[in-house]
Amino acid sequence: MSELALSVVVPTHNADQERLRRTLHGLRGQTLSAALWETVLVDNASTNFPNASFFAEHAPTNLRIVAEPQLGLTPARRCGITEARGAAIVLVDDDNVLTADYLAQVLVLFSTHPNVGVLGGKSMPEFAAPPPAWTREFHGLLAMRDLGENPLISRGLHPPGAAQACYPEFAPIGAGMVLRREAADAWLHALIHDPRRSTLDRRGTALSSGGDNDIVLTAMAAGWEVAYFPQLRLTHLIPAARLDPAYLARLNRAMQKSWMQVLTLHDANPWPPLSPAGAALRKVKAWFTYHPWTAAAARVRYAGACGHFEGRVTIQHIHVA
Repeated sequence: MSELALSVVVPTHNADQERLRRTLHGLRGQTLSAALWETVLVDNASTNFPNASFFAEHAPTNLRIVAEPQLGLTPARRCGITEARGAAIVLVDDDNVLTADYLAQVLVLFSTHPNVGVLGGKSMPEFAAPPPAWTREFHGLLAMRDLGENPLISRGLHPPGAAQACYPEFAPIGAGMVLRREAADAWLHALIHDPRRSTLDRRGTALSSGGDNDIVLTAMAAGWEVAYFPQLRLTHLIPAARLDPAYLARLNRAMQKSWMQVLTLHDANPWPPLSPAGAALRKVKAWFTYHPWTAAAARVRYAGACGHFEGRVTIQHIHVA
C-alpha cells in the first residue's frame, strides 16, 4: 500500500447519526486535498450502523470502513491505526467537527516541529442544551480544551530535578489527537506486549478514560515530545444527557480511577498506593468531607474522590516497552 500524508481514524459505536453526519461533513470540508489523506471509519460492534446511502451523502470521498468486533475504544483505535496508511494519524471521535484547515495545519506543525510526536489543540463545546451553571467546574471532564493562544511543548518525560516521570498538564486529549506513525506504532507495540492496557479506556457503558494518557506517556517514553497548538481547533458536540448529575458522577469516578492506574503503570504516580481497606477508609472520610447528599456538584466531587482512591489500590505492574 502507498503511504499517505495523513489517516483520520474515526471509531464509532452506535453513533448518533446527526452528530456523525456533522463529523463527516467536517472532514468532507477539509482544505487539504483528499488525495493526500484518508478517512478510516471503524465500526466498533455497532448494532445500528448507518447504511451505504448515508455515507455516500455525507462522508468524504476518501472514506474506508473497517470493522472491529471487540467492543471498546482501545480495540477500535488499534484497528484503525493498524489499517491506516498515513504517515500521521488523526484521532477523531464521532462527535468532533474539525475546522476546515485542521489537517493542513497538522502537516505544517509536524514539518516545523520534528521532535513532537503527539499534538493537539482546542476542543470547543457546542451544547445541545444550555449547561446548568453548577456544571461549569466539570466541563473539563467532557473533553473541552482551550489553553490560550500560545503553543506549549513538553521538554522530556523526566524534567530536570523531577523524582519521577511527569505528565504534561497540556498534553493532548483524545479529541483531535495527532500522532506521528512512529509514536502510534510505539503504542501498538505496547498493546501487544501487554493486552491489559486495552482495559484502560471506554467499553460500552464503562466510562474509563485512561487511553489518551497511556498514548501520551508511551510516546514520551519512546522519546517524543507532546504539544498543544492553538491553531488546531475542533467543535465537540455535547448532548444534554452528558450534563446529567448521575452521568457526571459516573464519569468523574471512572476517569479519576483510570488516571491513577495509568500513572501507576508508567511509574509516574506521585500518590502512594493504597490497600483495599485503606481506600475504603478514605472513601468514608470523603463522604463527610464532600457532603454528597447536599447538592449535585458535591455528589460529582465525591464520586471523583472515590475513583481516585480506588485507582490507587495496588495493581500488578504492567511493563511499558
